[in-house]
Amino acid sequence: QVQLVEPGGGLVQPGGSLRLSCAASGSIFSIISMGWYRQAPGKQRELVATITKNGTTNYADSVKGRFTISRDNAENTVFLQMNSLKPEDTVVYYCHAAISVVPWDGGMDYWGTGTLVTVSS
Repeated sequence: QVQLVEPGGGLVQPGGSLRLSCAASGSIFSIISMGWYRQAPGKQRELVATITKNGTTNYADSVKGRFTISRDNAENTVFLQMNSLKPEDTVVYYCHAAISVVPWDGGMDYWGTGTLVTVSS
């Protein structure tokens, strides 16, 4: 059993900062990658930022220079530091992880239940 817990959402003012975290727990052999996606009403879910087990990062163009993703491998946790937040960042953010639970598993997708980030004055 694998689950993702993603506290950290909340209300911030435009230009402010917020830090999200996501912790994976359960029977885990290896975490291949972790990150966040977000989805606005009526739109497709889009990638925000991901980080692989070796530290390679990937960011959406809309958040480059503002968001930073990092990891704590010992705790199976990933962090998203969000700076210079804009009203358009107001959306539900979903933690995602590609996790193998056995050595021969290439990885499966796991999703958190989502956390709401609201950017408003």
